[in-house]
Amino acid sequence: MTANLKKFCVSAMLLAIGLVLPGITMRIPEIGNMLCPMHIPVLLCGIICGWKYGLAVGAITPLLRSLIFAMPPLYPNAIGMAFELAAYGCSIALIFSLFKKKNIAAIYASLISAMIIGRLVWGVARTVMLGVAGTGFSFEIFITSGFVEAVPGIIVQLILIPVLVSALLRAKLLPIK
Repeated sequence: MTANLKKFCVSAMLLAIGLVLPGITMRIPEIGNMLCPMHIPVLLCGIICGWKYGLAVGAITPLLRSLIFAMPPLYPNAIGMAFELAAYGCSIALIFSLFKKKNIAAIYASLISAMIIGRLVWGVARTVMLGVAGTGFSFEIFITSGFVEAVPGIIVQLILIPVLVSALLRAKLLPIK
């Protein structure tokens, strides 16, 4: 099996996880949204499969989930998330590839950078979409929605992603050959 076919298959699996995982976490509505469940498979896809696959899975997951399950609502949530998650998948892969040593420091540097880049892209996308609609998107809403309400999800990502990527590196399953 070629590397591209393996990456395609892993990306498809992570896309499926991104579609299903929110349905599991939303069973607890008070914290389901805060856990940012679609972010985890997209971040993993970027590191495991590379920037092209991470970008594609990031862009497709929220839009497909919206079309299939009507959650999140397509406008403005899923469209804004598509930009955000595409930025996550792409940036984590590109930043991680810059490190010669693929260690825990490289994982955290890539992850934290991608989380910041993705949130900024999301903020710009929401500002443009809501500005065109005449609704507006304030800096206060950006900080509250993008960071404060997302703290549980950020914590989960900061714990889970490094553990999973470290395990894949130790098992010599990265990069995909």
